[in-house]
Amino acid sequence: MLKRSFDSTRLGVPVNSSASTKERILTAAEALFAQRGFEGASLRQLTAAAGVNLAAVNYHFGSKDHLVEQVFKRRLDQLNARRLAALKQVASQSETSLEDVLAAFIRPALDLSHDGGGGLFMRVLARAFAEHDDSLRKFLSENYGHVMRQFTVEFARLLPQLSKEELYWRIDLVTGALTHAMSGFGIIQRKSDVSEITHREQTAEHLIRFAAAGLRAP
Repeated sequence: MLKRSFDSTRLGVPVNSSASTKERILTAAEALFAQRGFEGASLRQLTAAAGVNLAAVNYHFGSKDHLVEQVFKRRLDQLNARRLAALKQVASQSETSLEDVLAAFIRPALDLSHDGGGGLFMRVLARAFAEHDDSLRKFLSENYGHVMRQFTVEFARLLPQLSKEELYWRIDLVTGALTHAMSGFGIIQRKSDVSEITHREQTAEHLIRFAAAGLRAP
């Protein structure tokens, strides 16, 4: 899946020295993949940033491919558990709106993006699609596709006028807008007099309204 390249460049990647060896490797890998991409980040850079040797990487992960998968698993397991819990709560209501389902999909993701390295992870996720890594896409689809399918069922129920193909187009565009918002690359940046929580809430409200309008459009 990934080309193994090596160089001796040492990057300034913040890693908690008191964390376990496995966590240090994952944290360093996440930062390096965000900065350099999957092929651009070498195992030599990773071991230098994490303060470990190559044997430690092989012991905990076996290969760079598996390390990449575990970087995603560490974040996505938590994200999707929160999404499914929110969706279950929404589905239990006597009446469910499109905005309710969008909130269950969007808010946990925005929370993750502001939760200790989550912003870096979103850049890693964006790279996964930008670099067209088919093996990684397959891993994500096989392990997390069921979550998106559950949301799609709810969207389809609330938007019966849309064909399956049209619905998929619109969900894909909503997901792209969410990923962009989470990555922190947008032109709307938090003002110095606005708290992180307030900015996140503003982002969620704007994105939910925007997504709902797009999904409902004729």
